[in-house]
Amino acid sequence: MNDLVRADLFSEYCPSREVLKHVTSRWGVLLLVALMDGTHRFGELRRKVGGISEKMLAQTLQWLEQDGFVQRIAHPVVPPHVEYRLTPLGEQIGHKLGDLAAWIEGNLDGILAAQRKARIDQEAKSPLDGKSKGLVAE
Repeated sequence: MNDLVRADLFSEYCPSREVLKHVTSRWGVLLLVALMDGTHRFGELRRKVGGISEKMLAQTLQWLEQDGFVQRIAHPVVPPHVEYRLTPLGEQIGHKLGDLAAWIEGNLDGILAAQRKARIDQEAKSPLDGKSKGLVAE
C-alpha cells in the first residue's frame, strides 16, 4: 500500500495544514530559530524564548518532535537530563524561518512606520462627533 499523500496547503483537509500551524505558530517559529544554534535543554530554551510558558514550551516541542523537526534526547541519569536539537528536516525549515526572522528584524522600522500611518489614517476616518465611539444616540 502506498502511504504517499498529495500535499495541498489550500485544501481544507490536507494534513499539511496541521504542520503549517505548528511551524508558523509564534512559539514554533521562535523555537525552530532558537534551535538553529544547536542542542539545548528545556530550561535553556525557556530562558532563550522570552515569554513562553512551560506548558506552551512542552506542547510546542512535542508538536515539532511529532512532525519530525525536533529530536528529543533523554539521557538515563538522575535527575533527568533531556536535550532538544533539530533533525535534518528541522534544519531545513529552521534556515527558512531564520531568514524570515532576520527580514522582520531588518525591516522593523519600516513596518512600525506603516503601522503608525495606518493607525493615524484610521483615526482620521473616524467621525469626530462621538458616534463612532457610541457616545451619541442616533
